[in-house]
Order: sequence, then structure tokens, then C-alpha cells
Amino acid sequence: MEFTKMHGLGNDFIIVYGEPELPANASELAVRLCNRYFGIGADGLVYILPSQRGDYMMRIMNSDGSEAEQCGNAIRCVSKYVYEQGLVASEEIVIETIGAGEQKVKLQVKDGKVESVTVDMGEPVLSGPQIPVAIDAEPVLNEAISADGAEFRFTAVSMGNPHCVIYVDDAVSFDLATWGPKLEVHPLFPRKVNVEFATVKNRGHVDMRVWERGAGPTLACGTGACATLVSSVLNGLTDRSAVISLKGGDLFIRWSEEDNHVYMTGPAQVVYTGSVEL
Repeated sequence: MEFTKMHGLGNDFIIVYGEPELPANASELAVRLCNRYFGIGADGLVYILPSQRGDYMMRIMNSDGSEAEQCGNAIRCVSKYVYEQGLVASEEIVIETIGAGEQKVKLQVKDGKVESVTVDMGEPVLSGPQIPVAIDAEPVLNEAISADGAEFRFTAVSMGNPHCVIYVDDAVSFDLATWGPKLEVHPLFPRKVNVEFATVKNRGHVDMRVWERGAGPTLACGTGACATLVSSVLNGLTDRSAVISLKGGDLFIRWSEEDNHVYMTGPAQVVYTGSVEL
């Protein structure tokens, strides 16, 4: 199998193009190939597949073998890949995902290379049952959640996948490894949850660290950055546009008043290409 290793702010993926459909053993391959000691190493295995509704469809298998409905960093990588490989000619394309349907993407191109990618991430889902979270409210705002005797306050948002945003004094040094896995599988979240720990620096800047459902601690999470901006607006903490600083770098997120869509802008990088025996 030929592949391209790519990353969006350090959130890294094995990108595969050319399969007619998602392989039946994709889950098993993701566990094996994403292993950083016995495989290629990545946060996820991403297939670029044919689409009836867009230019291409993206399917994302997490490193634990589960499937992610959506991934903001992966969609930027996929968009860069299809443009630079000559699979699309336009700088405005549509990538289909199972969690957010057809997503419009604008590429910022210089000398034939994609320098940054802006993705229409769609409207945030704020209804508890639809996120899903076991709280029948809209929005699910500043709710209490307990784990191992500690209590946090969270706001829930879906960006095609479920997120739980928690504000802490210092997200950069927060004990992600202890609390991330406990909250990911909390009974409040029937399909588990991505957990963001955030610290608002000012109305245009938020520090955030993430524990991703199915992948653990990652250097960046595009949907998580979008959920953090939406949560911060709902809690009156930021303006509708802000820089979200993740461990791997910055994303610019805007929640439009005109169409209620969230727009994410950030980079994507190719690391190397290779082949692996299956």
C-alpha cells in the first residue's frame, strides 16, 4: 500500500488514495499502522475515496480502530493532497465526511503549493440529545461533571463529532493524561467525547489542549478548536473570531453571524511518502 504521511499542526495522519471504498479491514489496519513503535505511526489512518456528493470523500480511522465522523486537521491534509497531486484543478473544492456531509474548502495557493486551507465546518450542534450528551438542553452550557471526586464545568458542542469544553486556569500545564481518559468515557457521553481544556487569554486568543476520543493526547484538533471558539462565545468569553493556540500551533476560527457556520483556517504539511507491506 502506498501512502503519504501528513500533519496539521502535528496532528498526523497516514493518507491513502486509490481505494474504491473503505477496506473491510480498515479498523485493523489503523491499529497496526498507526502504532508508533511497530507501524508507521500516526493519530489516524485516512482514506480519500470517491464521492457522489463532493470532489472526494474522507473516511478517518482513529489509532484505536474506531471511526471518527469528522476531523478538521485531516480535511486540511486531504485538501492539500488532492490539489497538489493534480486530482482537482480548482482552489475551491468539496470534501464529503460522514459527520458533516459536504464541506466546502478554499485553498490559499502559492507557486502550486497549498499554504493554508479554510474549511467551512458547518453549523455547530448545540442540542444535548444530538451532540450527544445525556442532558436535554440547548445549549448544554456550563454544566457540572464529576470524575474521581473532582468536579468540572463543561459546555458541549458537536462539530460533526462530540466535544466537551472545560475552562481551567492553565491549559498548557493541565494534567491532560489524568483527566482526559476519565472524561472521554464519562457516562454523560453515550458515544464518548473529545475533551478540550481551555484558558482564555483575551477576547481574541484562547490556549487549548485536547484529549481526542479514540486517539488520546494529540498536538492539535481542528474540530476541537472550533468547538472551543463556539463554547467561548456562548459563555461570553471571546468574540466570534479568535486564534486558538494548540500544542502544535495556531488555528484561526470564525463563527459567522451571517450563516451560523464555523470557519477554520490553518496549514497542512507533507512529511514523506512511502509504501508498506500489508
